[in-house]
Amino acid sequence: MNPAASPERGDSVIVVGAGIFGVTAALELRRRGYGVSLLDPGPLPHPLATSTDISKIVRMDYGDDELFTDLAEESIEGWGRWNIKWGEELYHKDGFLIMTSRAMRPGTFEYESFELLKRRGVGPERISPDELRRRFPAWASDAYTDGFLSPRGGWVEADKVVERLVEEARAVGVSVSTGTTVVGLIEDGRRTVGVVTADRTKRRADFVVIAAGPWTPLLLPHLREMMWPVGQPVLYFQPGNAADYRPPHFPPWAADISRTGWYGFPATADGVVKVSNHGPGQRMAVDDLRDVPPAEEARFREFLRDTFPTLAEAPLVGSRYCLYCDVWDGNFWIDHDPAREGLVVATGGSGHGFKFAPILGSLVADVLERTSNEHVSRFAWRPRGDYRSEPARHLG
Repeated sequence: MNPAASPERGDSVIVVGAGIFGVTAALELRRRGYGVSLLDPGPLPHPLATSTDISKIVRMDYGDDELFTDLAEESIEGWGRWNIKWGEELYHKDGFLIMTSRAMRPGTFEYESFELLKRRGVGPERISPDELRRRFPAWASDAYTDGFLSPRGGWVEADKVVERLVEEARAVGVSVSTGTTVVGLIEDGRRTVGVVTADRTKRRADFVVIAAGPWTPLLLPHLREMMWPVGQPVLYFQPGNAADYRPPHFPPWAADISRTGWYGFPATADGVVKVSNHGPGQRMAVDDLRDVPPAEEARFREFLRDTFPTLAEAPLVGSRYCLYCDVWDGNFWIDHDPAREGLVVATGGSGHGFKFAPILGSLVADVLERTSNEHVSRFAWRPRGDYRSEPARHLG
């Protein structure tokens, strides 16, 4: 790294996008002394943003991936601190139940996750069909024969988290502008010196951070071969007896996740059970309608009949496509643009970014400052390679 290229404290930064990458980056940069403007079309949370939903998974289970396991453990500690600071339990440490219809064996996501957590002293609990039947009665215990309960997991109330972080950003002096759509960059030679908004206003800054989620390749067309918007279906059911679908007997879960992509959540305070599928998804444009077709409901109900039979006929009360910003290799994209000085890209959640909210801002700020950080090398600017879909590794 070139020390001469490092920013000076007090420089101005424009952050484009107030999803989980953008708002945490804005907060951390402001705390480090920068003048920060956070721009978003609004409202916040933005109704179409990837960060927007009633819940997101928090987990340490990443197969044999030590880096993401490290980051997840650090993030979970951060979620606990946020609960205390906010005086409200938005992170629910209910555990994460991972079940499979086949015996866990070396090389599988479930087995490698279990073994790595054991080595780290986390204490995952192996769950047999008898244990599943006794402790988690909503499950079809004859269909799911192996798995484990991961104690260092749970879920967060995603919308409320974003609201809290935006409030906090305003409180520490971040200039938060909603109703502001960025349509282009201002460039002076090889340097990015600001942005242009939809009303043709030019806003200048020493640094620009593009944290626009699935809108990123629209703003930066040179990244379209590296990342793209992908819609993943999410359905919401309202069972008659919501108490049957709450912890401890119904924690967040994954069912044959490495082969099928199914995962979901306990009932909310309103009695809504969210069920999601993280698979190949559907390539979409950011302005496409997010309506989920009836065929998806039929597919979800077929899964529920085989997995949670008592939930299979519950009324459907909502659905949406969650629009990921998928990077070709499933890793985040946090780095300086090598062809544009002053431009940092922080995006590519690939369906699993939200859980890292407590540390995302520090990762982005360290990259902007060119500060040494052992975790960011995997997220650096990189050429396109062969894509291998790993839905289990990157869910939620």
